[in-house]
Amino acid sequence: MKFPIAGVITLLILVTVQPGAAQTSPGQPPEAAAAGENVEQLPEIVVSASRVPLQAKAVGSSVTVITAEEIERKQVRVVSDLLREVPGVAVHRSGTAGTLTAVRLRGAEHGHTLVIIDGVKVNDPSSSGAIFNFADLLAADIERIEVLRGPQSGVYGSDAIGGVVNIVTKKGRGPATASLSAEGGSFGTGNVSAGIRGGGDGHHFSLSAAGFRTAGISIATGNEKDGYRNQTYSAKLGFAPGDKLELELFGRYVKGNVETDNVPRDNDDRTDSDHAMGRTRLKYGLLDGDWRHAFGAATHRKRRTVVSRWGTSKYDGRKSRLDYETNFFFETPAVADATHAVTFVAERETDSQTSGGESSNVASHGYSAEHQIGFSDRLFLSGSVRHDDNERFDDTTTFRVTAAYVLDGSGTRFHGSYGTGVKNPTLSQLFQQFGRVGPNPDVEPEESTGWDIGIEQSLLEGRLSLDLTWFDNRPTNLIYWNDAGTPYDWQNPETGDDDFYDNLDGTSRISGLEFTARARPARGMSLSAQYTYTDAKDPEGELLPRRAEHVASLNFGYAFLDGKASVDLGIDYNGKQLNRKANPVMLDDFTLVNLAAAYKVTERVEIFGRIDNLFDTDYEEVPGYHTTGIGFFAGIRGTLEMSK
Repeated sequence: MKFPIAGVITLLILVTVQPGAAQTSPGQPPEAAAAGENVEQLPEIVVSASRVPLQAKAVGSSVTVITAEEIERKQVRVVSDLLREVPGVAVHRSGTAGTLTAVRLRGAEHGHTLVIIDGVKVNDPSSSGAIFNFADLLAADIERIEVLRGPQSGVYGSDAIGGVVNIVTKKGRGPATASLSAEGGSFGTGNVSAGIRGGGDGHHFSLSAAGFRTAGISIATGNEKDGYRNQTYSAKLGFAPGDKLELELFGRYVKGNVETDNVPRDNDDRTDSDHAMGRTRLKYGLLDGDWRHAFGAATHRKRRTVVSRWGTSKYDGRKSRLDYETNFFFETPAVADATHAVTFVAERETDSQTSGGESSNVASHGYSAEHQIGFSDRLFLSGSVRHDDNERFDDTTTFRVTAAYVLDGSGTRFHGSYGTGVKNPTLSQLFQQFGRVGPNPDVEPEESTGWDIGIEQSLLEGRLSLDLTWFDNRPTNLIYWNDAGTPYDWQNPETGDDDFYDNLDGTSRISGLEFTARARPARGMSLSAQYTYTDAKDPEGELLPRRAEHVASLNFGYAFLDGKASVDLGIDYNGKQLNRKANPVMLDDFTLVNLAAAYKVTERVEIFGRIDNLFDTDYEEVPGYHTTGIGFFAGIRGTLEMSK
């Protein structure tokens, strides 16, 4: 089944002109908007666009927020599938569940997406591009996901050329409550999650566990199924001994096992991995909370064992970080009626990796400053600058400026940003031995300059919201695999294979448009749509691979029977795209349709079911790597309040 772009645009227009459409304005309670009520708005907060939480209207950068309620309604089990409905995002999975899953933001490389989980940077230093593999990230305990697009190195440092995916896990609030969910379905799939959470004055806690297992299908042509298993454990604790002091602790452990094929061969390859991360943060407030200090320590480790017909390879990547952050808030009512937030951050990061018996590491110090200014609650400006002192590369200085302006009484908001980005070569790209040529220690950091400008329009008393954004990004020194075209001789490694990593001369150009629409046409109904056009060319004007020109999605949700029952319909379209420049293959476009429904048997017990790939679409995201067809799943979940 194909879903032409003309059809997407037509549906977007229908959304726009539909009378009586409604949408939750920032911070407006969803139930009130569904009823068509015009209630006092509470500000929606965005936490990743700056070092301090901001009202959504004050954010100049492009950001999309996915909430726990959306995750539950859509019944999506892995975070990467949620990101398919975010503008500017492209997802590539090498086959079925558990296989390598990369995420690109606005046409940047997949290694240009910085991923943060509860304050821990989790990109893998031992992978070739220091990417984060989204395959092992289950959605069971996620509270919210923020996707911040455009160069963000002025705030976050290296790896943020394309943007940032910031993930926040659930935090305990109120009486201690236990939850349990279990489901099963097609392809021998089973999924179980459990948790207990609570909080009160001076404390909060959240403990959770999830298990996912599927027999899968054969990724290559053949009969041998390639399965996947995942175990995830998470803990989040907080203590506040006094009004000024707070200690936060976070830990997460993921163990995965995925069976793969060496396409086109149908064999018994597999990858075993474990991923551990943790963070401690001590916060202290002065001057009635207007001057805040935070000291943090974070670490994460990703270990992989790859078993294939070539033998067994082991990879061990680690990242550690120490940081200090201070924020000062003040007002100048006599000068432009302005509010201010000034931030300074100092941090030390160390990356290390071991592979093939060889170890390497690199350390850097980063210093950043940011100033947020709000004028009369209508004009919001920010500026940030960061200097990174790296022991292996030249020092770099990056920056970002943003602006947002709310046109009083019109429902119109203008927003824009301009910034620079940097991506340091990975330890693998610098030091790992490939063939007879060996590593290339002269690989230079990738850099970029990017901007975006957009207009957001709220209509029908906040029940309909439209946003159109134009973006442009100019990366230079892109790191690529210099493929000499000579097959590698595994029996005689001293001959053949002159491949190595190198920088691509010149500046690439990536530009495009993002359009989003959100509405609530009637009580209990929600409708959202997004379309992204991306034009990505290398310095010679040729297509950059794995950048679909057209990507779109539609989502319809409906709650009825006084909220006891709900249905959700999602349609995701991915346009044609070039797979790679060497031996090029143009992948066909495809459309995936998913349907989910749920019914509350009691206040605390709910049954649910879904159909993935409703029309049994046959598609590939990587040539030769098969994907699953139509799948049926059903389950039950419940909660139990442990105390009053």
